[in-house]
Amino acid sequence: MLLRPTRRAFLKTAAAMPAFALPGAQALASLGAPEGGNPGFFRFTLGEAKITVVSDGYLGLSVDGLGVNADPAEVQAFLAKHFLSTETNYSHTNHIHIEIGDARVLVDVGSGNRFLETAGRVWANMEAAGLDPAAITHVVITHAHPDHIWGIRDDFDEAILPDAKYFIGETEKNFWMQDGLASQVSADMQQFVVGAQNSIEVDGAEWELMQDGTEILPGVRVIDTPGHTPGHMSVVVESGGQQLIALGDAMTHAYTNFAHPGWYNEFDMDGDQAVKTRMRLLDMVAADRMAVLGYHFPFPGVGHVMREGDTYSFVPALWKFD
Repeated sequence: MLLRPTRRAFLKTAAAMPAFALPGAQALASLGAPEGGNPGFFRFTLGEAKITVVSDGYLGLSVDGLGVNADPAEVQAFLAKHFLSTETNYSHTNHIHIEIGDARVLVDVGSGNRFLETAGRVWANMEAAGLDPAAITHVVITHAHPDHIWGIRDDFDEAILPDAKYFIGETEKNFWMQDGLASQVSADMQQFVVGAQNSIEVDGAEWELMQDGTEILPGVRVIDTPGHTPGHMSVVVESGGQQLIALGDAMTHAYTNFAHPGWYNEFDMDGDQAVKTRMRLLDMVAADRMAVLGYHFPFPGVGHVMREGDTYSFVPALWKFD
């Protein structure tokens, strides 16, 4: 069993860097700018579905966690070439809120106030976007890492959205809820395990378990994308002949994951499987010309994938502003 992430790596934070919305086509958009000047939400349409990307903030992580199976000097050179910090990986946290008919679907719930101070803003940014968290009907969890599920609980350890339907992959839930798992992992990983178990067992959330292809509701389904965690899942939205896939953490870097898809990161629990999954996803979305949303891509994280021989590139969508 491979458990690569460490709490120590997550806590190697740096000073805040402003978030920028990258321009991208065929969508109407609006921006919210909460304190600090960082965009908090971004709205567009996909067929008949209304999509809002809501920021939970960002994580400042050490670049030592990128491309851990590659030559560190090569990773450093790649980052410098692409005008990226060679010390800190600024990792945005882009949630997708989907409106289809009367349904309101939120993918992942952020980290709340239990993780890094630079994150935990999804509820405030949702309200800034004019979205009522209490109106959410479905919550889909891609995986049980801190920045995706720890925000499920309030200060009384009760579900923040008690009236929503909650979905998590069966394999993912079974992995984290193994008896004695906390005693089988490193001291750094124990907090991840305890946090995942406390989040899954939160009062007020009744879980519906997902498998590959589970339909959350017409137009929203999940697919298996393991490797980052054993039961990681990504979410596919389809409406009006258009498709978008919310990648979760199946791809976490808008540059290295595309130019060097064979590199895996410290937080990929099974690096080899993460690479296999990534290659399958890249081939699929490039061939089918699907839009993608990268949870950790530069805000708002929406674009397309272009194949270039044996490598790929992320092409941010071009937005039309009114």
